[in-house]
Amino acid sequence: MASGPPVGGYEALEREVLAELNAARTDPSRYASRVEAMIPHFDGLVLRRPGSSVGVSTREGAAAVREAAAALRATQPMGGVARSAGMTAAARDLLQDHGPRGATGHTGSDGSTLAQRLERHGRWLERITESISYGPATGADVIQGLIIDDGVRDRGHRRNLLDRAVRIVGIACGPHAHYGTMCVIDLAGGYRES
Repeated sequence: MASGPPVGGYEALEREVLAELNAARTDPSRYASRVEAMIPHFDGLVLRRPGSSVGVSTREGAAAVREAAAALRATQPMGGVARSAGMTAAARDLLQDHGPRGATGHTGSDGSTLAQRLERHGRWLERITESISYGPATGADVIQGLIIDDGVRDRGHRRNLLDRAVRIVGIACGPHAHYGTMCVIDLAGGYRES
């Protein structure tokens, strides 16, 4: 179900996502406390955020939040990531392809992969990953949701965001025809702008 843009607009959301990502990376133990703060807001498998009349259905409920907090506390602090214009352009390519059509996934409608989209705007040098959030409209909700990774058995999004080998990020957020908001987060160990 589509909704309007987040408070402050999509550029503000992108800045929030970067700030939240770096907060989780540089002080994971402290970030664990922020994640745990949502536990009292669960009613079984439904998360009822304060100030929202709509509940969010989850697969694992508070158990996934507790597990994420424990994983954060076991994570050693690492460096933050710097935003790249070329990587942001690559993330925006997928956003502009999928958002209006309500599509999901990591493959573009032209068959493009993450590596191919990154190569359109520069050259990736080391490890690349991509995480995508559908629905959340605040930086905290985007990053916390990906770190909790409810229903994702291997917690791959958490692994991507907390990978100490990555140092560069591209973030693009915008409207999504089905989920309201979509944020694409592309990460790399190194990237050379075109």
